[in-house]
Amino acid sequence: MGRGKIAIRRIENQTSRQVTFSKRRAGLLKKTHELSVLCDVQIGLIIFSSTGKMCEYCTEPWRMDQIIERYQKVTGTRIPEHDSREQIYNDLTRMRKETSRLQRSMRGYTGEDLSSIPYEDLDQLEQQLEHSVNKVRSRKNQLLQQQLDNLRRKEQMLEEENSKMYHWIKENRAALEYQQVAIEVKPVEHHHQQQMLDQFPFFGEEEPNSVLQLSTIPPQLHPYGLQLTQPHLQD
Repeated sequence: MGRGKIAIRRIENQTSRQVTFSKRRAGLLKKTHELSVLCDVQIGLIIFSSTGKMCEYCTEPWRMDQIIERYQKVTGTRIPEHDSREQIYNDLTRMRKETSRLQRSMRGYTGEDLSSIPYEDLDQLEQQLEHSVNKVRSRKNQLLQQQLDNLRRKEQMLEEENSKMYHWIKENRAALEYQQVAIEVKPVEHHHQQQMLDQFPFFGEEEPNSVLQLSTIPPQLHPYGLQLTQPHLQD
């Protein structure tokens, strides 16, 4: 049994449609080339896909523009030629009008040249400005709230650190007071010892390291000898 007749209608599935297009395009190009070679004819084929991609075939050694020109001569039709200078002038005019409109709009936003603006436009401008001011105020309040939250978090952190320091000082108060008393007593004891050393003379260049060394007599000193003398008696 032969295959059933396929209904010619648009394929809804995009993938199936793309596969069918690729296969049939290749077959059409092959048949076009065979017809051109076998029958010695000039063929110009142009294909645009659904995505805008162009595919063409032209009988060698002809070019596509030559075949199109031949077609125009035979049919008596001409493709209209666009003057690029006219297109540039139109674009420039359109851009000037758009620039002028934007400048008038900017002057309205800044409060300049309001005399040429009609009442309806002024009312619309007022609504736009109020909407913009509300957005600016909302953003400003949001930033202020964020800064306030940051300051509150910092304040809480400082309070916690202060509380920890207070408890630490409270727990170690006895040790700190003992260290403070020791620091104050040590200079007093040293001063008292120095006063005791100053009351006793000592010999030598070095200062004695104890009170017992103060009575040591150096070897270079000799004791004096005492001699008895008789008194002169007067009769």
